[in-house]
Amino acid sequence: MIAIIDYKAGNLASVSNAMERLQAQYRITNNTKVLDEADAVIFPGVGHAGSAMKDLQENGLDSWLQQTRKPVLGICLGMQLLYDETEEGPTRTLGIIPGKLIKFKPDLGKVPHMGWNQVTVSNPHPIMHNIAPDTHFYHVHSYYAPVTGHTVAVSHYTAPFAAVAVRDNFMGVQFHPEKSGQPGEQLLGNFLDLVYGRISEKKQ
Repeated sequence: MIAIIDYKAGNLASVSNAMERLQAQYRITNNTKVLDEADAVIFPGVGHAGSAMKDLQENGLDSWLQQTRKPVLGICLGMQLLYDETEEGPTRTLGIIPGKLIKFKPDLGKVPHMGWNQVTVSNPHPIMHNIAPDTHFYHVHSYYAPVTGHTVAVSHYTAPFAAVAVRDNFMGVQFHPEKSGQPGEQLLGNFLDLVYGRISEKKQ
C-alpha cells in the first residue's frame, strides 16, 4: 500500500487519481501508524511552507519523515520541504536533503513559474527510467532548489534549478507528475516499480 500524506497542502485528488490509473493500492492519511504499515509514501503539496511545517509537526509527521527508511516521493512543496530551509518565511524545513530554497526574482520573470518546462537528466537515476531526454513536465512554484550533488534532473527558469533530487530513500520532483500526462505517469510508475522491486535501483 502507498500512503499519501495529508497535511492540508492540497493536490491530493490528482495524486490519488494517478494512483488509481496505475492500479496502485493507496491510502490518504495523516496518521503515523498508517505510514508504518505502508510500503512507501508520497508526500505531495502546494501552498506555504510555514503552515505546511506546522501541520506536519502537529501530527508528528515531521519526525516520522526524518527517521523513515521507506521510499518517499516528495512532489512540489513536498520536495521543497525535504530540504534544510526555505526563504519563504523564512522557514526551517525537514533537513533531509542539504540546501536552501530560493525565491525566483520577479524582475527576471513572472513569479510563480507556471507551465510546461523542459527537464534534463544530469545524473541518471531509475526514477527517470524510460523518460525521454529533455521531456517537458508541468511546474507551478515560486521557490526553487539550487543544483547540487543530489540533483538528478535540471530545469531552467531565470536560473537553473533542481527539477528532481534524490538522497538515499528520498526522491523529490519539483514539477507535478500527476498533471504531466504520460511522462508523469511513467515517473510515478517508476517509483512504484522501485518500491515493489520491479525495476533495479541501478537501472536508468
